[in-house]
Order: sequence, then C-alpha cells, then structure tokens
Amino acid sequence: MNCDNMQANGAEQDRDSELSCQNGAQNGESSSVGAAHSNGLLSVTNNGNAVSNNNGVSAQPASNNNSTSDTNSGVKKKKRLSQSEEDVIRLIGQHLNDLGLNQTVDLLMQESGCRLEHPSATKFRNHVIEGEWDKAESDLNELKALMHSPSAIVRMKFLLLQQKYLEYLEDGKVLEALQVLRAELTPLKYNTERIHILSGYLMCSHAEDLRAKAEWEGKGTVSRTKLLDKLQTYLPPSVMLPPRRLQTLLKQAVELQRERCLYHNTKLDSGLDTVSLLLDHACSRKQFPCYTQQILTEHCNEVWFCKFSNNGTKLATGSKDTTVIVWQVDMETQQLKLMKTLEGHAYGVSYLAWSPDDTYLIACGPDDCSELWLWNIQTGELRTKMSQSHEDSLTSVAWNPDGKRFVTGGQRGQFYQCDLDGNLLDSWEGVRVQCLWCLTDGRTVLASDTHQRIRGYNFEDLTDRNIVQEDHPIMSFTVSKNGRLALLNVATQGVHLWDLQDRVLVRKYQGVTQGFYTIHSCFGGHNEDFIASGSEDHKVYIWHRRSELPIAELTGHTRTVNCVSWNPVLPGLLASASDDGTVRIWGPAPFLDVQDAEGLNECCSMDS
Repeated sequence: MNCDNMQANGAEQDRDSELSCQNGAQNGESSSVGAAHSNGLLSVTNNGNAVSNNNGVSAQPASNNNSTSDTNSGVKKKKRLSQSEEDVIRLIGQHLNDLGLNQTVDLLMQESGCRLEHPSATKFRNHVIEGEWDKAESDLNELKALMHSPSAIVRMKFLLLQQKYLEYLEDGKVLEALQVLRAELTPLKYNTERIHILSGYLMCSHAEDLRAKAEWEGKGTVSRTKLLDKLQTYLPPSVMLPPRRLQTLLKQAVELQRERCLYHNTKLDSGLDTVSLLLDHACSRKQFPCYTQQILTEHCNEVWFCKFSNNGTKLATGSKDTTVIVWQVDMETQQLKLMKTLEGHAYGVSYLAWSPDDTYLIACGPDDCSELWLWNIQTGELRTKMSQSHEDSLTSVAWNPDGKRFVTGGQRGQFYQCDLDGNLLDSWEGVRVQCLWCLTDGRTVLASDTHQRIRGYNFEDLTDRNIVQEDHPIMSFTVSKNGRLALLNVATQGVHLWDLQDRVLVRKYQGVTQGFYTIHSCFGGHNEDFIASGSEDHKVYIWHRRSELPIAELTGHTRTVNCVSWNPVLPGLLASASDDGTVRIWGPAPFLDVQDAEGLNECCSMDS
C-alpha cells in the first residue's frame, strides 16, 4: 500500500513526511488490553486467545520535525520506494508476522516507512479475531470508502453475522441467535437460501451436532481466521493483503517452473517444503526413461506390438513368431521376467488389448487374419477363439469400459460388437476399419477408416458422425485417459495430436520417419505430459506434449520400431517393440555419483 497520506476515522494524517509510518494506536485500532504495537495485528497464544502484538500499521514513533532533522542532519535523504518495492516489503512483513516475528516486522515497517495494512483494516482484523461483532460491523462503514465495490459490504456483513449467529447457538444462547437471524440477517435480503439452512440449525440438540451439520470448526480462533480469510477477498490488497500472499506467489512460481520443465515426470507436489527456493527447478534428462534397462530377446521373429496392462504389473508382446508373451513387471526393481507364452496365432500377432480389469487379453492378427483370440491371463487359458467369417479381416479391437463387451473390425468392411464368448451383439456394415477405440461413455466407438478419417459410432441409437479428417491414411491412433486428445500416426506425415472435443488439429510432431508401416504411438508419463512413437529409422522418439521438437531420440534398435507403450503406473518405464525381434525396456540412467554422472556418455541424443 502506498505510504501517501490516507484518511482513517475522518482524521487526515500528516502530509509532511511521505515515508513516515503511521502509529497504529493513533486511530484506536487495537482493542486489546496493553500497549498496541505498530501493526496492531494479532498473534495467537497456545490457548487460542487473541493477544495484541507489535505488528500491523507501520510504527515510527511520533517525533517532531526538529528532532528528526537534528538526528538525520548528517544522513543522506532516504530514497522514495517504488510501488513494487513497497509491495515486496509488505509481503515480507506479512510472512514474518505469520511466523510470529513481530518485533522484526515493527523494525522493518519503521525503517522502510511502509505500513502493512490500512489502520481501519487492522482494527477490523482485531475485532473479528476477538469476536467483537458489533465493533467489526461498525468497522465496515470505515472500510466501505476504501473498497472498489461497496456492494461487497453486504456480503461481508452477512459472513460476520453468520459467524455471530453460529457462536450464539454453540453457547446455547438460542434467543440471541434467533434475534440475529430475524433482525439482522434476514433484513439484508441476501442469500435467502442460506438463511433457511441457518434457521434449521436451531434444531440442533448439542454443539457437536451443530458443528457437524454446519461443517464449522466452532467458536474460536480457527473458525474466525477462516472467516477473516473469506472477508479479505472483498478488500483491495492496498487495504489488507490476501492471506499468506508470499507463499501463494512462491507456489505459483514453483508450479510454473515445473510446467515449463521438459523432463519433469514426477507427481506435482503443491507444497514448498519439498523444493529449494534458492535454485530454479530443473529435472535432469538422466531421470528420464531414455536408457536401455533390459533387452527382451525371447521372441524369434519381428515383434509387432507391445502393451502394458492397466495396472502396470504386466507387459504383453505380440510377434510374427505366432506367440504372445506376457511379462511380469517387478514394481520395485522395474525389471521384467517372462510369465506366460500364449501360442498358436498362426498369422502372427499385430494388435493386443487388455480388458479394463486386466483379467483378459485379446490378440488380433494382420490383414489376412480372420480370427480373434481372447485369453484369460490369470489362468493362461484361451476363453474364446472368434471368427465370424473366413472372409473377415479382424486386425483391431477395443474393450468397452464395462469389460463385458468389445468391438473389432478390419479393412474388409466388418465392424462387430461382441460379448466375451464371441457372440455377435451388433454389427456395422461397410466400415473399413483401420483402428478402434471405445470412449468412457460406454456408447461411442471411434474408428479410423480407409477414408483418412476418424468417425464416432453410437451402437445404441445407430448414429455416426465425423470427428477427424486427415489428408493421408491414418495408420493407427490412441486416445488420452480423459478422452479429450487423440494421437494419430499418419502415413508419410508422422504423429499428429487432435482435440476430439473441438475437432481441431493441435500439433504436428517432428522428427519421426513414418511411411506406410503401421506404427503405434502412445501418451505417457505423469499426467500424460509426454508422447512417444516408434519410427522407420529404428529410433524411438519422445516429445513433451506441448513441444513439436523431440526432447529425446532413443537409439538401440536395428530395424523399424513398430510400437511403444508407456507404463501407466511407473512413469519412468517405457517399452518398445521392433522388427529386429527384440523388446527394449527404457528407464532412467543407472545410479552414479555426481562426477560419474556428469561424465557419462549419453545413450540418447537430445534436442535442446
């Protein structure tokens, strides 16, 4: 707040010294017993009683101009503070006051010539914390002239009277509470619905019942402090700072730095205790999954697909060698070991889909495969082998969120909805399906087709609509967990991000080599902030979702990388399947001491 002259209680303060601090006691703002300190703010003792202390309005003791000039005759005149400098001093003062360093706040305000808040606000704060409701209500008349929106006074008065009413009820003063309700709250003609609710509290038989029904902490410092926080939102910051303003600004700064960090891949912690404020936030790329942790070589031919289970504990891989291998993920060491081999897929396995509860796994083959295999992963038994017609091509599948149905189709014009036994429930004729996805509404199925588009099909009312239109064939697509974004691998174009709700192309990611092979990309990392894709140049590319240039290019495979899958539970674990017959598991760099880590040769190239 500017330290210019201000009026409080109608008395104009001294104009002669622009930087002089106003004595908090001159307007009688402290209502507590004892010597009022310069700020007049309250600290709280352990027993919850409010005690006046030395913080609040700035506090240079009153002195005549002659003595001041005598004292400072040899001292250089103090520079006038800018608005931003005053704001910073007030923020620091508020924070120090919250820590109980009241004498330090007094000295800061005295030396800077600023004051923490307006005298009328200080007086109002003290009266609220002390529960002197009539005086607090009177203070509102003084604050009204300082507010940008005088109509807010009614809302503030309502909040004050509501607290007063509840405290009367808790103390068993039912008649006084009723008087507040009828003679003070109701005439405000504000929030009548809330007044009806408040009147219902008259029926509460005891204090605990009242606190529970009102979701209120009860009479005392805790509820009054919360009330003050609400009241402060109606006051301009020049009059009274918002509560804990410095902490709020620091949290915002930390969150912004994390959002801008290209490699941040851990859960966001909104607290300040886990970070250092002395350095900018920066995640090392050594913490990012771009180092080979394992190479799985059990397949004996091209590996066409890989997919982690929804709970992250298993990885399924499908190969041209006619097998599906299910791998167990050790959630502690993040190492994988072979769990089951599912054999007999004569055409090879080019697509896999886990059921929502991870009990079942469906395997599809390439274009000339008319069969679909539904495995029970817990028992290792084949539950269903489905084939509607030898003319079919069942190359893609998607589970309904209820886990009791799935849709499947292919490029020969078949599009089926089936139950777990392979019984046909519904069909859609003439749709040449390239890839499928079921939305979480349980009704809409997204299907990319040979017309370079994605359409939405509703099996309940048999309607369909166009959602995405590309200029080149959509080889595959996947959808974010919230159903808002779709990630497309587009022939000769690469990886495109679409907003399904607004039906707009959001971003085209650069770097990947995409011809007419079917390559499957994925979302991943915490909050699905990252995107990964295989490529025909034998690499795995990783982008931050908001950046078109790759932040990592993972090398190691020797032929086309057909599919990538990001573990949904372990954000530092990524799998890739390649025509070179291997599955690579990528994770953070192995533990090294600082000097070794600095000198480590990167196994992945990074674009800054």
